[in-house]
Amino acid sequence: MLALPRMNDADNAILLAVDEPPAFTLEREHGSSPFLLICDHASRRIPRALGDLGVSEVDLQRHVAWDIGAARVAVRLANSLDAVAILQNYSRLVIDCNRPLDAPGSIVARSESTEIPGNTNIDSTAAAARAREIFLPYHARIAAELDRRAADGRPAILISVHSFTPVYHAVARPWQIGMLYGRDARVAQRLLAIIRGEGRWNVGDNEPYAVTATTDYAIPVHCETRGIAHVGLEIRQDLIASDDGQAEWAARIARWLNAIAPGFTG
Repeated sequence: MLALPRMNDADNAILLAVDEPPAFTLEREHGSSPFLLICDHASRRIPRALGDLGVSEVDLQRHVAWDIGAARVAVRLANSLDAVAILQNYSRLVIDCNRPLDAPGSIVARSESTEIPGNTNIDSTAAAARAREIFLPYHARIAAELDRRAADGRPAILISVHSFTPVYHAVARPWQIGMLYGRDARVAQRLLAIIRGEGRWNVGDNEPYAVTATTDYAIPVHCETRGIAHVGLEIRQDLIASDDGQAEWAARIARWLNAIAPGFTG
């Protein structure tokens, strides 16, 4: 599942400098909520050792590098719910923390129509360093939080916060928000019922994406294997590009989550 190539001391080059952020940021570490928020694509930061990966600053501000607005929504949700939030600190172009390490999308040489020169012909040692210093610590912290709750007899409902582009390959996406799941639809179906009941929103049922074990990592590994209630939230980026939009959607989602919580904790 998390196997990496065996490396000798000469291979253990440090990717992250001592003054660079660690693999993840932790918000409200002692939050009392049953919800655990994660954000796999929270940042567009690239380790200094990798330069800009040959990608322009304009492209590094686009969705190819991160989930625009998702981190700030997740932090607002954490504060509103008093929930622990774990946010990944480096761009998906360095390594995608929601892809299995052996998936083609783990370290991409091309994202949509954007070439990523710094990822072309990356060798196994360089790829393993990215996994060892970014992917593994982030997922280890999520696993540790779930282990702690299990040991304490505390419920856990994992919410994976993402955002999506309004247009993909010239096709407009009509949904404002989507509920993503794979083998376990419990949380998604309850949220879908509440949101549709309000009659205001075009909400996607496994749209614009669906969760699978081959294309996703966090939900299949942390939730489906443990039987933990969960959902992936996809919010359209034009709705959360501003502070006002982030605040509005975080408050709305917090209300929806609080409404379904008793069904999993009562």
